[in-house]
Amino acid sequence: MSTVAFIGLGNMGLPMAINLLHKGYNVRAFDLVADAVAAVAAKGATACHSAVDAATGADVVVSMLPAGKHTRALYLGDSDSEGLLQTVAEDTLLIDCSTIDAATAKEVSLSAEDKGFDFVDAPVSGGTSGATAGTLTFICGGNVAAVERAKPILSAMGSNIFHAGGPGSGQLAKICNNMLLSVLMVGTSEALSMGIDNGLDPKVLSDIMKVSSGGNWALEKYNPCPGVMPEVPASKGYQGGFMVDLMVKDLGLSQETALKSLSSTPMGALARALFVAHARNGNGRRDFSSIFEQFCNKKA
Repeated sequence: MSTVAFIGLGNMGLPMAINLLHKGYNVRAFDLVADAVAAVAAKGATACHSAVDAATGADVVVSMLPAGKHTRALYLGDSDSEGLLQTVAEDTLLIDCSTIDAATAKEVSLSAEDKGFDFVDAPVSGGTSGATAGTLTFICGGNVAAVERAKPILSAMGSNIFHAGGPGSGQLAKICNNMLLSVLMVGTSEALSMGIDNGLDPKVLSDIMKVSSGGNWALEKYNPCPGVMPEVPASKGYQGGFMVDLMVKDLGLSQETALKSLSSTPMGALARALFVAHARNGNGRRDFSSIFEQFCNKKA
């Protein structure tokens, strides 16, 4: 079985790496947080002291990092160290699952292709629950051959794989999706809150809207009202899931992209303003569905 270097073991990366282990892959793992490396090593991975160490001898590199600057430094290097493009074997498949700006994804991808590497930008959708269950959606950018080569690895961590287009296209599709998700979560929260304010049971109202014209993913899979769905973050004090800070980051990427393409995104801009305000009120590390609290009448 192939050896995979997994770099970045955060809330998403750690369960993704564990799923690779479960599917029989040899995993060499690195993260700046020692506890995260220890957690995946306890499941059978090889703990490594650096990204270069993890990637040495690996057939595939999978990275899951916070921002574009981290992805650029990992693959292209910086003033302190060489990047993986200068250190890994020439037939290594490179897959970046981070959600970053499309320009950086394209820059890194084209640099990799110039050196003869297969590189795929493959941001994910599905949250921590999807990462744990191995049901993530991967939205891929890159050439056809590279994406086809990546599919067996991605299939070990997810259930849906889409090829959005050339280098950077995966990131563009991802930020479009997350902008829509933010708008749906805000709209769902205010609709449920209005129903509650007027005496409706939020579970009954949710059941009605799920099968009516207002139905959406937030209602079906991720209800923001506490107590309606037992296993979602809203019923666990909004812990776990997809942090508000990450949604703010993604909405920032969407608005930067909109400015560059002169796209009209008034709903996306409003959603960003609402989530920024929510983060500034101390909610940055809570799940993004906690935006519900901006609309509900807590005294009721």
